[in-house]
Amino acid sequence: PAVTSPCKILKCNSEFWAATSGSHHLGAEEAPEFCTALRAYAHCTRRTARTCRGDLAYHSAVHGIDDLMVQHNCSKDGPTSQPRLRTLPPGDSQERSDSPEICHYEKSFHKHSAAPNYTHCGLFGDPHLRTFTDTFQTCKVQGAWPLIDNNYLNVQVTNTPVLPGSSATATSKLTIIFKSFQECVDQKVYQAEMDELPAAFVDGSKNGGDKHGANSLKITEKVSGQHIEIQAKYIGTTIVVRQVGRYLTFAVRMPEEVVNAVEDRDSQGLYLCLRGCPLNQQIDFQTIRSAQATEGRARRKGPSLPAPPEAFTYETATAKCREKLPVEDLYFQSCVFDLLTTGDVNFMLAAYYAFEDVKMLHSNKDKLHLYERTRVLTPGNVAPTGAHPTFWVALLCLCWLCLL
Repeated sequence: PAVTSPCKILKCNSEFWAATSGSHHLGAEEAPEFCTALRAYAHCTRRTARTCRGDLAYHSAVHGIDDLMVQHNCSKDGPTSQPRLRTLPPGDSQERSDSPEICHYEKSFHKHSAAPNYTHCGLFGDPHLRTFTDTFQTCKVQGAWPLIDNNYLNVQVTNTPVLPGSSATATSKLTIIFKSFQECVDQKVYQAEMDELPAAFVDGSKNGGDKHGANSLKITEKVSGQHIEIQAKYIGTTIVVRQVGRYLTFAVRMPEEVVNAVEDRDSQGLYLCLRGCPLNQQIDFQTIRSAQATEGRARRKGPSLPAPPEAFTYETATAKCREKLPVEDLYFQSCVFDLLTTGDVNFMLAAYYAFEDVKMLHSNKDKLHLYERTRVLTPGNVAPTGAHPTFWVALLCLCWLCLL
């Protein structure tokens, strides 16, 4: 069933944006009208406060309102009726193409040093996490969890059960907050939910706002309702968000310097892309997969065993995943696991697109594929090194003939 969020902060944001677009170009005599819209905005957030307690976009809006109240010298008491709608004037910042050098990460941060080291993090499927250190985990993490939390941006995901009563979860909501940065960008919030992948920030804009370097942050729609890309050049970061089936996937390319830019290093433990999922939230899906494969073999020998409730057996799941993922790495194994636990073929596509994003975003092309850790083999189940087993068979036969 669809997950409908009772938090209506997106509605509050869009109403305020519609009421005040272009008001920064108006004279001082229009300030009361802006304050009226701001009070209406504050009233709207208060109405939805109880259902938005854990929502990053909500808390961002509340702090933003307080700042705007101070900047425009607005009183918290007064009329809250919505002013007339405005349209953006010609030459608005969304058309601006020039940006100061400080708003281009590679030009400003690394003028006299080596090129930055880029890292990648991705989340997809049931859900599977690839961290900035190339650790691969399958996690439960039901509810809201922070993926990234540093001095420049916050990313939070919400994972919900795929089926009622199921332990399988997938990402149903994503919130990204880009913090205001020098003369480059204003604070911007992006939010996506199941069956809603906007091609704009929550305020309706597609770039970083009114500052001179606004276009160092912008959203591009690649496939309507299915694939968006956010370029944040001022921090050298690229984010890809997709909707595959009814759920969301996330992938990011970010300089190591930005990854580690935090004021409180103790808080980094809460941030999944860097530290991974807590141990009590991790699932050893390779063990589960082995059990499912064994169960499949037992079922062939003993037809009296009940069939699984899913649409896929281990054999049909592996065959399906090979259609898109010919290399049997952890993306392939994740695909098999997800088809067996959910029965939804869209999870195969989620794994496929997650790997496509890795190919685009990962800086080390030798590390695209990840494999499960090699198990320690006993001497009895490894072949001698240096020669093919048939060589030893032939040699044995030759020796036997010589003896005869």
